[in-house]
Amino acid sequence: MSVPISYLAVVIIWSTTPLTIAWSSESVDPVLAAGIRMAIAAVLGLGLMAVLRTPLPLHWRAQKTYACAAIGVFGAMCCAYLASRFVPSGLISIMFGLAPILSAILGQWLLQEPAFQLYRWAACLLAFAGLGVIFTDDVALGQDSLPGLLLLLLAVTLFSLSAVLVKRCDGRLNPLAHTVGALIWSLPGFAITGWLIDTDPLVIDLASRSFWSILYLAIFGSLLGFVSYFHVLRHLPPSTVALVTLITPVFALMLGHLLNDEPLTAGLWQGCLLVVAGLGLFFWGHRLQPSLNRQSSK
Repeated sequence: MSVPISYLAVVIIWSTTPLTIAWSSESVDPVLAAGIRMAIAAVLGLGLMAVLRTPLPLHWRAQKTYACAAIGVFGAMCCAYLASRFVPSGLISIMFGLAPILSAILGQWLLQEPAFQLYRWAACLLAFAGLGVIFTDDVALGQDSLPGLLLLLLAVTLFSLSAVLVKRCDGRLNPLAHTVGALIWSLPGFAITGWLIDTDPLVIDLASRSFWSILYLAIFGSLLGFVSYFHVLRHLPPSTVALVTLITPVFALMLGHLLNDEPLTAGLWQGCLLVVAGLGLFFWGHRLQPSLNRQSSK
């Protein structure tokens, strides 16, 4: 697969994932919907690995990498699915757009990465100010949205923690094997969670949006999306890949409004733009410093 096609696939899949998560939970229990999605993706992934003759490493470092990745696959996705019943789908994309910032913050503690420069702390304040604007928009969220907001905060934190832990493991795995291993490791978590909260029994309705959304998320969201992302990450600079997190929240908000009748208020747009501006400053703020230094020297 070419890099431009992979990049376009990531943008489209990440833009449509929040909405299809909401649809998949309409007539199926959220935890069950997420678990079925990951199970289908794991089976398809194993079949693809067999066709491509790609081995699934089972050594200790690989298993440790899978386990760390499963924190994001199970923990983050389980929380996001549960949150989808309380908040607009576009907000899921906005929240997960903050993952690079949270990953960088966690990386300072867990990976001993360099301390942030001033512009990065300013970017964090800008992005979280955007969240504050969104959280105070009663029209977009409503008074029963607090559980969803807390679940989304936990989801993006687990997703970011997972990315940092995977980087620390440094398993150097094939992207497809990495994805399939993480999916397999996530399945017991979904099964145990579903048993503990006594999920509703599965009812397959081919006419429902839930069935087709789960299938879409399994094939594209869990398998093709992750493989395309790892492929892009391998061939493009991180700053170029980071553009995806700036594009997808805007598209996700528009899709939620057009296809799911979700409110699209001025406060929601303002908060989204502040978050996107914070992400832009976080990734490219270093380019402003030389020009600022030149101006100060005049």
